[in-house]
Amino acid sequence: MENILLELKNAGILGSKKGKGGGYYLMRTPKEIPLARIIRLLDGPIALLPCVSLNYYERCENCKDEAICGLHEVMSKVRDATLKLLENKSLKDILTRE
Repeated sequence: MENILLELKNAGILGSKKGKGGGYYLMRTPKEIPLARIIRLLDGPIALLPCVSLNYYERCENCKDEAICGLHEVMSKVRDATLKLLENKSLKDILTRE
């Protein structure tokens, strides 16, 4: 748990205060913190395959040409749809859901 808090602090999402009454706090409002950023920080790539990742790209070992690979095309669309959702949802959205 402490590693997660430190990672969020290093990314500028959390701040901390030492001493009595200290602890961690959000540096911005929950509405200003996109879920995509938190997921990337804690879990790494959002894409399901490295060959379609925007930030963690790795060439596919099994594919001769990504431009004609059917799986690459489908997984790129999955990535795009997932990103569209996560970039338009914030920490506030999951905190206020009933």
